[in-house]
Amino acid sequence: MRATIHAMGSARKPVIVRKFSREWYVGYAGSAFGQDSPALEVLDLTGKVLTIGWEAVKWVCYVRDFSSSSDMANPERLLQKKFTVRPRAAGLWLRMTLNDGDELEGIAANDRSLISGAGLLVTPPDTRSNTQRIYVPRQAIQTLEVVGLIGAVGRKRRVEAGQPELFPADPESE
Repeated sequence: MRATIHAMGSARKPVIVRKFSREWYVGYAGSAFGQDSPALEVLDLTGKVLTIGWEAVKWVCYVRDFSSSSDMANPERLLQKKFTVRPRAAGLWLRMTLNDGDELEGIAANDRSLISGAGLLVTPPDTRSNTQRIYVPRQAIQTLEVVGLIGAVGRKRRVEAGQPELFPADPESE
């Protein structure tokens, strides 16, 4: 019984949901949402399940804690929405203009989730803030621009100058 309760608790992540109407909600969201569900379900701090339609959701911020929820203007503590310098993390550097004209930059994984799925999961510019990840539903994005591809530095293979080739290009020339 105790293992089941522990598994259920770990399946929900602390989030702050921002709507386009500037309202926001604090609670816990399931780990897999957005794919087929018509609405976002959030378990608020009083134990009620809130159902929010995706068309009203601006973003869902995965946060470290709820200590900033007392700040009515910016509970996500999302002070930096753009990178000031080139990011160091690997992935696609994206710039989004949302339906309300707000701009947001982040690093997204370079995988199929960019073209399929109900939204984008990005890492915000300031990873030291309370917000660790931001989920932006596709219908909230007005424009999306790929600013750059930041990749892990790969090693280049060195070819020794004196090393003979195993299969020469022209066997007649030997």
